[in-house]
This record gives sequence, structure tokens and C-alpha cells, in this order.
Amino acid sequence: METSFMYSVDPFSPGRSGNGLSRFVSAVLATAVIRCWPLLLFFSAWATAVSLISHNVYNLAIQPTLLTVIGTVLGFVISYRTTASFERYNEGRRLWSQIILGSRTLARTIWFHVPETMPSAKDDPSTLEQRKARVLIEKKTVINLIEAFAVAVKHYLRGEEGVYYVDLYHLVKFLPSYALPAGLPSVVDVTSMDGLSTRSPLRARGDSTAADLTSLREEVTSLDMPASPIAPTSPSQLPFPATATSPRKVSHVKVDIPPRASMNGRGRPHDKEKQADKGSTYSGISGTQEDNFLLPARMPPKYHLFDLFPFSLLVHALTKRGKDVKGRKAARIRAKLRSKTVTHNLPLEISLYLSSYIAALQDRGAVPPPTATNLLNALNQLVDALTGLERILTTPIPFSYRVQLWSVTVLYCLLLPFQIWSAMKWLTIPATCLLSFIFFGFLVAGEEIENPFGYDKNDLNLDHFTHNIIRNELRAITALPAPHVESWAFSQFNDQIFSTEERAAPDEWMQRGLGRIQTALATI
Repeated sequence: METSFMYSVDPFSPGRSGNGLSRFVSAVLATAVIRCWPLLLFFSAWATAVSLISHNVYNLAIQPTLLTVIGTVLGFVISYRTTASFERYNEGRRLWSQIILGSRTLARTIWFHVPETMPSAKDDPSTLEQRKARVLIEKKTVINLIEAFAVAVKHYLRGEEGVYYVDLYHLVKFLPSYALPAGLPSVVDVTSMDGLSTRSPLRARGDSTAADLTSLREEVTSLDMPASPIAPTSPSQLPFPATATSPRKVSHVKVDIPPRASMNGRGRPHDKEKQADKGSTYSGISGTQEDNFLLPARMPPKYHLFDLFPFSLLVHALTKRGKDVKGRKAARIRAKLRSKTVTHNLPLEISLYLSSYIAALQDRGAVPPPTATNLLNALNQLVDALTGLERILTTPIPFSYRVQLWSVTVLYCLLLPFQIWSAMKWLTIPATCLLSFIFFGFLVAGEEIENPFGYDKNDLNLDHFTHNIIRNELRAITALPAPHVESWAFSQFNDQIFSTEERAAPDEWMQRGLGRIQTALATI
């Protein structure tokens, strides 16, 4: 019988259909043991050394006075630290629920409450069918932008620059660019630490010189593709997400830039990065040649030798020096580094276009004020959720608090064998290991969930929110035209309107008259 813990890591993970062993391994990898086992080995070795010296050379035991005092205080402080991290995790989930709610409300209101035709001008030569087609195109485009908002928030929170992803590019490639102020700080260019100035990885879309281009072919010889999103030194050297894999050496590469991409002016990565992640729930868009350069919807960094102790101790120093270090830990460090380059706030930009559609409806007089208010409220929900997610992402736990907590915990575990040797003798070794796991397990678990938007085992499954919920629901809403009330309220199968005991179709009740209907309503 399958146990529930196998699904506790992520019940919506694409790999949930694997065998029991794979799910068990996934569950173990999600525990705090994987992240703190080097500390457990160190303190076990430390307790062993203290025990051997105390038993064979000199008794190093001290009075356990500090054990109770510091242990009690440390327990409360670590509990507060873990609670603060879980509050951030829970707040992130609540804000994503708000995005789902706002997307549903906005799409439903647009599809059902915006009329099929718009008021036409006197000199408008278009036919009624053309006006209906125009309204349908507008509606579907705006609902696609609602999906694009959620997908853009996902990539934005993960530090993945640009729009060239299979789940995003086709939704926003036609939008002109807004000159927005700085959003989140971008990932630093770890490959060029010479102090040269950087510029935004996105140039203005709608460039007049690019608008006349119908195609562009660039021939790049011996081009180094960086692993982090950096400011390109040429139109062909383009930014990569912070969580992308290691850079590749590409020799004699020919890249086709589609006409619309040139008009939009969005930098795109090379088509060799098209290898889709097996864990992605998004199958991508049409397999045309124009889309061959798109990156997969999700690109979790893979484990590497540098994720293991003691090699992991070198990751931070090597990454800050501009070395291309592989592994999950290096990817997390690159995502935390900041530079003068700023991340393009694409979700906020999409919200401006959604607002422009609502403004157009008001200018045309197509919707009554209550409907326009409902649309604006739903849009405000999306922007409010974006602001809250940015607050979580840009408000880390204070550095001094983290250093103090780790210092006290390490000091407590170092003194622990001296204080319990007299009472526990050789049991000091497993007892020290156990207590170290308790304290450091909560610490590393709190650090992992304080930013729940990445690719860690315990992070929120943002792909499930954007693809399996928002995307599928929006497509279900637009799959059929808005039904008229007569098509379902007066259906012949609606034969138990006023009572479950008497079956009568709506047409029969119409023939019986208003009096019979009121009598049936009064019957309890």
C-alpha cells in the first residue's frame, strides 16, 4: 500500500507517476538531512574526538549548567526563525491563489460581460460579422495576456530574464515596450568582473530601424554563451536565466531571428538551449522553425560535484570571482547576486496593456460602470499579488540575525559533548549528532522555504499554477461562446425546477401560468 509521505513533497509534480522507489528517493532528497549532513558528520567527529580524549587522556567534562539555559533560549529562537520562514512560504502561496482568483475573475468578466459587438461609428464600413470577429480577437488576445501575466510572474520570481520561453514568447512577442523604472535587481554578470558598466539586457521594442526588417541572419563564430542573464555585448550575445545550466562553447552557429522578434527587440538565447526539461508540464507551442530558439518552461539546475561537501565550501568564492561553477548551490548564489543591471518587470508591463483594454472599453461605452469596476478590481488583484511577491523576494532575513543564530547554534553544539560526557559516556556521540540534526535541520529548512519560488524540492510548484490551473481554465473559458440563458435555463432536461418529486419541463411550466409557479414556490 502506498503511503502518503511519497506524495508529500509535491503532489502535482510531473514525476508523481513514478514507482515507489523513485518517490521515496524524492521524499528523502526533500528532507533537511540532505542539506545539513556535512554538519552532522563534523559534529559527530567532534563528539568522537572529545569522547576519546576524555576516556583515554584527560576528562574534559564540564558542568552542564549552560546546557539548559542556552538550549531553552536557542530552541525558542530557532522556532521563531522557522515560523518566520513558513509565514513567507504561506504568504507566497496565498498571493499565488490571489493571482489565480484574479485571472479567473478577469477572464470570466471579459468573456461573458463584454458584448459581442462594439458601437460602430457612422463612417465605419465594416460589416456586423467583421465587428464580431474583431471583438473576439480582442477578447482572446486579452485573455492570453492574463495567462502571460501569470507565466511572466513565474519567470520573474525565478530570476529568468527575457521572454524567450515556450510558455511565454508567443503570448507577448507582439507587444510594444514600455520604458518602466527598475524592477528587481538583476543577476550580476559573473563572467566579467572588470568593473565595466552594464546596460539592460532588453533594448526598446518597436525600434524604427528594426521595423523595416523582414528577416535577419547572424553568423556567430566561437561564441561563449553565459550562464547568467547579462547585458549583451552584441545583438547576438543574449542573456540566460540565473538557473540555466553551464555555458556552452558554440562554434559556427547560425541563428534565425524571426521578423516579429526583431521588431520587438527582445534579446533571445541560442536555439541549442531548446532541450526541454522532462519535468516541465508545458509541452510548448507549435513546432515551427520560428520557435526553435525558445527555452523550456522550467530549467532547474542539476546536481553536481560542487553540491557535495567539502567542494561546496568553494562555490561562493569561485562564483564571485566569475568562475563558471555548476550545480544547484552555484545557481542559487548567482540568483542572489546583484548588479547595476535591472530586471525587466514584464508582469507590470502586461498589466498596463490589460488596463489599456479596460480603458478602451470605457471610451467606447461598451460596458456599464459596474462591469468596468469589476474588471479594474480584478486587475488590481493581480498587481497587488505581484507587489506582495516582490516584497517576499526582496526582503531577506536580516544578515545580523542569521549570523547570530548560526553562531550560537554552532557554539552550543561544540560545547555539547563536554557537558553530557559525564552522564552519557559513549552515548555522547549519537546524542550530539541527534541534537545537531534537530537544531541545524530547522535552520536549513527555514532557509530553504524563505524563498519558495525556485526549484528546490520544497518550493511552490509555480508551473502547476500557471499551466495546469490558469492556462487550462482560461482555455476552457474561451473554448465556447458565452451561452445565452435560454439555451440552458429552458432546456428540456431542466425538469425538476421547483420540486424534486414532480418532473415538468420549463415549457410546461410556462403553459401552467404564473399562479401555478408561485404556488409551487410556496410549497415546502
